[in-house]
Amino acid sequence: MVRETKDVVAVGEDNKTEIAETVRRARAAQATIANWSQDQVDELVTAVAWSVARKDRAEALAQLAVDEGEFGNYADKVVKINKRVLGVLADMRSVRTVGVVEEDPDRGLVKIAKPVGVVAALIPTTGPDATPPVKTLFALKGRNAIVLAPHPRTRRTTELVVDYMREACEQVGAPADLVQSVGQPSMAGTQELMRLADLVVATGGAGMVQAAYSSGTPAYGVGVGNAVHVVDETGDLDDAAAAIVAAKTFDYATSCLADNAVVAETRIYDALLEKLVAAGGHLCDADQKAALQALMWPDGSHIPALSVIAKPAGEIARLAGFPVPDSTTFLVVEEDGVGPEHPFSGEKLSVVLALYRYSGGIAAAVDQVNAITGYQGLGHTCGIHTSTDANVDALANGTRTARVLVNQNLNEGAGSARNGLPFTLSLSCGTWGGNITTENVNARHFLNLTWVSRVIAAKPVDEEELFAGHWDRYGR
Repeated sequence: MVRETKDVVAVGEDNKTEIAETVRRARAAQATIANWSQDQVDELVTAVAWSVARKDRAEALAQLAVDEGEFGNYADKVVKINKRVLGVLADMRSVRTVGVVEEDPDRGLVKIAKPVGVVAALIPTTGPDATPPVKTLFALKGRNAIVLAPHPRTRRTTELVVDYMREACEQVGAPADLVQSVGQPSMAGTQELMRLADLVVATGGAGMVQAAYSSGTPAYGVGVGNAVHVVDETGDLDDAAAAIVAAKTFDYATSCLADNAVVAETRIYDALLEKLVAAGGHLCDADQKAALQALMWPDGSHIPALSVIAKPAGEIARLAGFPVPDSTTFLVVEEDGVGPEHPFSGEKLSVVLALYRYSGGIAAAVDQVNAITGYQGLGHTCGIHTSTDANVDALANGTRTARVLVNQNLNEGAGSARNGLPFTLSLSCGTWGGNITTENVNARHFLNLTWVSRVIAAKPVDEEELFAGHWDRYGR
């Protein structure tokens, strides 16, 4: 989830006219590729991916995103842009999105892929660099056009990546207007865009996602982040600490997957904490925790203050009024409660980690994860470091989460070379989180499918077989 800022542009009839014209151009551009072959489509997405992932472009985007938005850090953004774009392209190479994409002769079924049309993509202020190309690749793979609605705070970064992608479209003979950005972003303008589009994909704060669902246009949204990482008594503590630190500190925790809470078994709690501190963590004492809470939630809101979002640990500590060593990369607060009275139990969008302890077996850890995500983050992601498969099964079966990462960095929930999850930057959370799917939104979600049904050998329903067990137990 992303804290929304208030620097929006008022919308009038001129702005609505601009939106309508943008969508008109998108429809015209989409019509020109509606009948392209799979080879042509794959050439297009390859060109677009390279236009963003190449070193000089990724570096320019990362620098502008940091300068303009003041979120995250340059080096990690370069890595994120490259890995997300390349990962998505690699995922899509084997995905057919043109013509017959599936056949089932035994059932007499054939599925034919067709474009959605024009996609409206809402871009969060913390992801103006990597989120646009990821969504664009998904859209173009399905022979769609896409219009990006940037956040006003980071509009120029989104516009730059759009310029790169438009250039790539023209390079392979596709119209540049397949990829466009709203010139004067505003809430009302974005609502108009969503109304006119055929599909909305919303990544960002809860308000943005709710607006997408209320637009009257089919939409894929994401849920509130608040990932929880369990470390049980059998886990590799060195690997667990390394994974937690990597996710918590990458790009200063702009990812909704970054560990927000760690739930550690009481027998390994102190050892894990020691390793976290050795890896750059600073354990806040009671006074520091209180000062940090006052800084992060000054008005009692459940959303952290903008001053701490995706900022370095030293800067956050300075603003809170206490010193930390120069080597500090994240802050740790010990916590035992959940809910509004314990704001550290929620999503922090910063390099601040809440640390819980549990005892009494994995069932207690499951209960703690459910309590934390029940406050914020329901349906999103949890993880576990363990060597016990039974504990993995207990966590997976007992929590209301769409993704359970085993012995991994939780950021790998958005796709990784070490797992089979689809690469994405849109992580849906199912009905638990107010979404229509629990999947990592990917290219397959940007298609319409026509089902062709042919006659097959009849297989009459056998009443005796269906009801035999019921009749034996209850009678006819």
